[in-house]
This record gives sequence, C-alpha cells and structure tokens, in this order.
Amino acid sequence: MKIYRSGMKNYKLIYIILSSVIILSACDKRSTERGRSFLPDMEHSQAYDTYSENPNFADSMTLRKPSEGTVPRGIIPYPLKKTDEDMALAGKTYFNPMEVTDENVAKGKLQYERFCAQCHGEEGDGQGFLYTSKKYAFPPANLLQEKTVNRPDGEIYHIINVGIKIMGAHASQISQEDRWRIITYIREDLQN
Repeated sequence: MKIYRSGMKNYKLIYIILSSVIILSACDKRSTERGRSFLPDMEHSQAYDTYSENPNFADSMTLRKPSEGTVPRGIIPYPLKKTDEDMALAGKTYFNPMEVTDENVAKGKLQYERFCAQCHGEEGDGQGFLYTSKKYAFPPANLLQEKTVNRPDGEIYHIINVGIKIMGAHASQISQEDRWRIITYIREDLQN
C-alpha cells in the first residue's frame, strides 16, 4: 500500500515539474515575435474593405445591396404615403399601444423637447424658437387647437411618420415607440 501512495506522489511531482517547464519555456522576454501561428488565416485576414474592389463578384463591388424586401431589425415598415386618404386610413387603423404611465409620459416629453418643441413650442402652441426667431416663416401647427385635439392618435402618428404639408417626415429620426410616447405626452400634458 505504501508503494502505491509513493507512486501517486511521483506522478504528481512529475506532472508539476513538466507543467512548470512548459509554462516557463513559454515566457521569453527577449523574443519580439508572437510565436507560432496555429490559425494563419485568422492572423492574416482575407477580408475585403467595404469600398474596395472584390474579384468574387461580377460588378467587382464588395459592398452589396440588401436583398429586396429586407427590413432592418426592430423596424416595422410603414406602408402609408403622404396623402389625405392615407392619413384618414391611419386614423382608423392605428391606435396608441402605449399605456398612460408616468414613465411613458416623461419619455414622451423628452422626445417632444428634442424633436418637436423647436417648431411647435414648449407649450404646443406653435410658438417654437424657429418660428419666433423668424428663421422659419410658416407658422407650425398649434397642438392645442380643437382640430388637433379631436384628431385620432393614428393620424398624428401618420403625420410624424411621413409629414404633412411642409412638415417633413420624422420616421427616420424617432423610434416607433417614441412616436407613440410623444403622442401620449401631447394628450396627457399639453392638451389637458
């Protein structure tokens, strides 16, 4: 029995010595080389730069167009156009999915201040800085007027998406959730 235990101790000792030799042999402060490369294709990439020529394609372009019908992650396509008929359809089709909570109203206020207040004013009265400073000649909509108050949420969502008259589209700047939060803020704080 003692022979067996001493044999196990010898194996442990040999294992420790062998491991130490391997680890210490890898530590060479004088070397300026990285060592051996086991995956040279990872070290020297065969990738093409985005705008460089690429012989793998007939048009020699590396940057490829997305496949037809591709939709960016997190984006639901908005099929309606900037017409009065589509705005009326949006008013009947789209409804605000945001719950009226303090958090949603606060986030809506923040987005309103970032994207809307410059034209529509902090109070929603159409007296934003761009209009009052005469940098913008056409008066923005007064969000407190009866016309806007009685407008369905879907119509306002449509206007934010595609614009109306000379107001431009904001769909590319404001996320879908934040558009609904802005409407929630307008309804809960500005119009009440």
